[in-house]
Amino acid sequence: MADLKDITLFLLDMDGTVNLGYDPIDGAKEFLETLKAQGKNFIFLTNNSSKNAMDYVEKMRSLDFPCEKENVFTSGMAAGMFLQENKKDSLVYVCGTESLKTELKKYGVNISEDGVGADTVLLGYDTELDYKKIRIVCDLLDGGADYYATNIDMVCPIEGGRYLPDCGSFADMFENAVKRRPIFLGKPDRTMIDILAKRENVPYEQIAMVGDRIYTDVKTGINAGVTSVLVLSGETTMEDYEKSDVRPEYVLGSVKDILDAIK
Repeated sequence: MADLKDITLFLLDMDGTVNLGYDPIDGAKEFLETLKAQGKNFIFLTNNSSKNAMDYVEKMRSLDFPCEKENVFTSGMAAGMFLQENKKDSLVYVCGTESLKTELKKYGVNISEDGVGADTVLLGYDTELDYKKIRIVCDLLDGGADYYATNIDMVCPIEGGRYLPDCGSFADMFENAVKRRPIFLGKPDRTMIDILAKRENVPYEQIAMVGDRIYTDVKTGINAGVTSVLVLSGETTMEDYEKSDVRPEYVLGSVKDILDAIK
């Protein structure tokens, strides 16, 4: 088990880990500032595809967190890279936000706004979902379109200890209608960590994945062979952890406990 003091790159989930909606989690700001003071790096690694990278930079700054564009990597960015490499000539219908579409266009993804001619569907955490989109997705999936999703998260934690349905819940809804499941591109797939380890030139033994979801954040860290840290400040409860066969190296109350460990 790696000592948290030896970690030089912390990959941090957002919602439930450093913030709940627009409420910062106690100790998160001091934790990030301490990392900077120690010459260590952090990247917000989020499955939430409803916003693009610059949206997240602005959100993190609004919480008074230090954040530049290089401190953010989203499942939308990972999806853009995947589609650019594997579906270059495809026309994609995006059941997602306008911010996600903006992100995908940066990677040259060809988007069909109304689904006409689309041979691929990308499902995201769509906070702008309406019945028209639902019908288009069902029609395309019934017609045999390739099917991907940005993330498997079932819920998104928000202020007040409440939750909203996330992309995984939307995928369940479509499965009930068309009997198809997407290929999920975000966490717990290890690809996002592999990309960042190479980009930042950091060995895996000096990387930690920190998050509140045992089935995405923690599993991603385990899949990538980096230190995995579960924080109990979001979706996963101690009861959930005790029932799970996924075993992180650390189980802590919040990032404030990591701060105490690295001081």
